[in-house]
Amino acid sequence: MAVARQPPEHAEPLGPIPREFAAVMRPELPSLLKEMASEIVAAIPEYGQLLEGPNARVIRVGIEQNIATFVDQIAAPTATTSLRDDICRRFGRFEAYEGRSLDMLQAAYRIGCQVALRRVRTVGKRYNLSVTVMLAFADALFAYMGDIAELSREGYQQAMTELGEEPDNRRRRLLRRILTGSAVAHSSLNELAEHAGWPLPQVVTLVALRAGATPARAALDRDILVDFGDPEPHLLIPGPLDERRRDALGTALAGCRAALGLTTPLGEAADSLRWARHTLALAESGMIPDQPLTRSEDHLLPLWLLGDPGLVRQLADRYLAPLTSLTPAQRHRLIDTLRTWLTTRGTAAQMAEILGVHPQTVRYRMRLLDRAFGPQLTDPDGRFATEVALRALHLGQ
Repeated sequence: MAVARQPPEHAEPLGPIPREFAAVMRPELPSLLKEMASEIVAAIPEYGQLLEGPNARVIRVGIEQNIATFVDQIAAPTATTSLRDDICRRFGRFEAYEGRSLDMLQAAYRIGCQVALRRVRTVGKRYNLSVTVMLAFADALFAYMGDIAELSREGYQQAMTELGEEPDNRRRRLLRRILTGSAVAHSSLNELAEHAGWPLPQVVTLVALRAGATPARAALDRDILVDFGDPEPHLLIPGPLDERRRDALGTALAGCRAALGLTTPLGEAADSLRWARHTLALAESGMIPDQPLTRSEDHLLPLWLLGDPGLVRQLADRYLAPLTSLTPAQRHRLIDTLRTWLTTRGTAAQMAEILGVHPQTVRYRMRLLDRAFGPQLTDPDGRFATEVALRALHLGQ
């Protein structure tokens, strides 16, 4: 029968370590933290991504809190450890959400413990500490490491219970790992894919769904990864997107608004999802035709031209500056004429038919444009940039 673990805040004092020893250790903590992080990353490269990613500050604060709590318990053995406990459980939960076992986290704890022991030996020589104190410190440190490892295990098990062990939950975690990008260690991804029973494909296509869309999972091919719990639901189609797969997808998503991203290598899956979401947003705003399943590959030019609205405005401000002093009506007429000329290179008569005006009116407007823009329309780069700005403005209207 298992014995319930005593909560750390009510644990026995760490041992016969003089409380003054905490004052000796505190100045060492900043450099000790750096040394621990460096050795952990060297031994576990995947953690290097975490210590440089968006959650780096939170993780470093958590490591620092673990170290500081140990020193605090030397100074005040009965001090609460509730913050430390919560952080350790969160570390365990994070490993579960990332689809890893606890092996890497426990290895990181062991490395941290070894670095701390090495530092204490150096400090012990500097202050001529007794062997008894050094041994007591080592015993207390190993006990402390066991405590934080157990707390992380509790968090891990709690998260695993919440996630469940159904294949869909494992595959959802796999999908989230894939979308973190090419920085994900391939070996770790392979392990998670094997655990989920899902062979890693060479290429994938992402599909973005309108918020709130919940197609029937059973209607989708079994090898499609889905995440309908995300605020922006999406799914991943493995392998080449052939006609059979596309038709089956259209049937499965009947009644749902969705956009199909471009097919990319597995490591660029996040790009496919980004393009799919942008395509869906353009369709919903009316900038491109809104269809039940809109394909990004059918709208590459709008995706490119409208990918950065702020930059489009800068481009228009620069290359359409010669028209700034005109009235809105004059500017509108000349922009229509210039866009028609750039896209058709037609005669005055041909352009007049498109614009619904007299050919003489077209000739008059073209003279105004020649005077306003000068060499910009004869220089290939300037002409191209002007056409890009006009097309983007036209799409955005």
